[in-house]
Amino acid sequence: MDLGIAGRRAIVCASSKGLGYGCAFRLAEAGCEVVVNGRDPAGTAAAADKIAKATGAKVMPLAADVATPEGQAALLAACPEPDILVNNNGGPPFRDFRDLDREAMIKGVVGNMIVAIELVQKVIGPMRTRKFGRIVNITSGSVKMPLPGLDLSSGARAGLTGFLAGVAREVAGDGVTINFLLPGSFATDRFESGVKREQEARHVSAEQIRAERAAKIPAKRIGDPDEFGAACSFLCSTHAGFITGQSLLIDGGAFPGVL
Repeated sequence: MDLGIAGRRAIVCASSKGLGYGCAFRLAEAGCEVVVNGRDPAGTAAAADKIAKATGAKVMPLAADVATPEGQAALLAACPEPDILVNNNGGPPFRDFRDLDREAMIKGVVGNMIVAIELVQKVIGPMRTRKFGRIVNITSGSVKMPLPGLDLSSGARAGLTGFLAGVAREVAGDGVTINFLLPGSFATDRFESGVKREQEARHVSAEQIRAERAAKIPAKRIGDPDEFGAACSFLCSTHAGFITGQSLLIDGGAFPGVL
C-alpha cells in the first residue's frame, strides 16, 4: 500500500534501536526523510546508515538527549518543521512505589510526559499551517493494564495520554492527528532486561522465561519491532487522517478486556 507520505519529513525520537527503530525504518520505507535519534553517537549513526542502505531514503542521525532543552533544539535544528513526530522515550526501571522519592518521580514524569508535550508544542504550529501533521506517541500497554513496579511509568504515560487527548480534538480540523501506540511484549532491550532480572531471581534459563512469557500471550509469541513500526507508519499515512485521539494497543491479545 502506498501510504501517501513520500517526501514528508519525520522525527523519530529514541530510534537507534527497539520500537523507535522499527518506526523509523518503516517511515523511511514509505519514502519519508527521517531523523534517527539516540544518545549514543556511534549506535545512532549505525542505525541511520542501516536504514538508509535498506530503503534508499534520506536518513539523518542525530545523537541527542530529547529530555533536555539542548537535545530538543538539536532535533528541530536538524528538521525545523517536521510533518511527522514520533515521541518515544525509555521508561523508568521497575521499582516498588514506596522506594520512589520526589526526585525520581519528577524525573519519570519529565521523561514520559513532559518531554513529549514540549516537542508537540514546538511542532504543532507549522503542522496546522500546512494542514498536515501526524504525531504518534509511543506509551505502554501498562496505561491500560498497569503492572506492579511500573507505577511511575504507567502514571506518567497515562498523564500524557489525557493531556494530548484534548489537544488532538483541538487540531483535528487542521489535518493534524495525534494518536498513541501502546506496546505489549516486544523483542527489545527493555524486554530482555526484564528477562535477565527474572532469570537472576529464579535461577532458570532465559529461554525458559521467554517461552513462559510468550505462552501467556494469546498470539503465543513476542512481538517484532518491525510490525510495531508498520502500525506507526500507517497512523502517519494519508489513509489515517480520520483517526485521532486514539490509543492502539499492540500486545498480541494480552489485555483481557473489550475497550
